[in-house]
Amino acid sequence: MTKHEVAAIEKTGADFSVEKMLGIRAQAQEAVRRIASRVQVGMLEEDANRMVVETLREMDAVKAFHKPYIRFGSNTTITFGADSVPGVRLGADDIYFIDIAPIWDGYEGDAGDTFVTGSNPEMRRCAADAREIFAAVAELWNGGSATGAELYGFARRMAKERGWELNMDLGGHRLGDYSSAEHYEGPLHEISFHPSANIWMVEIHIRNPENTFGAFYEDLLVR
Repeated sequence: MTKHEVAAIEKTGADFSVEKMLGIRAQAQEAVRRIASRVQVGMLEEDANRMVVETLREMDAVKAFHKPYIRFGSNTTITFGADSVPGVRLGADDIYFIDIAPIWDGYEGDAGDTFVTGSNPEMRRCAADAREIFAAVAELWNGGSATGAELYGFARRMAKERGWELNMDLGGHRLGDYSSAEHYEGPLHEISFHPSANIWMVEIHIRNPENTFGAFYEDLLVR
């Protein structure tokens, strides 16, 4: 890929502010924490999704670049864009994740994390491993030369070593001033160059071999 092609994929607006981008990132992460604080055992997933929308509206996020998701229990194995199995309630010893994409002030916020309601050791390990795989991928990227494809090859091997399957349908994406999809709509795991800081999201969605539960974590690559 030529330098011109890479520049076109990583293009941002003339007034793009890294400082603003990082502020929006923090705001999205705060939204995830606020949503998680309102989740209750026994809650129906459909009701929880309505609560997510209400919480984002309270935070003045009236637009999003994808609809928000909250997945409970067995629905945590379902990939992005697919509908959840209806009627799932959150158990007292259960797992769930949140995935939101609010837009504030013309910037794309994006955040996702997994939470466990009880003490199930495998669910707790799955949630922790999603974060740890992300951290290891970010460290490899920060080393200076890994391509998007290499980052996700590394993530897949690490997930397998820990006994999980990495869902490559959630393979990272561009982020930035809205709409970054005008410059690139494909996944991060397909790019053949080293991604720049502050505009690429790494998504880690892992599932157990039995495909009965999973965990999700995402964050921006920042230096």
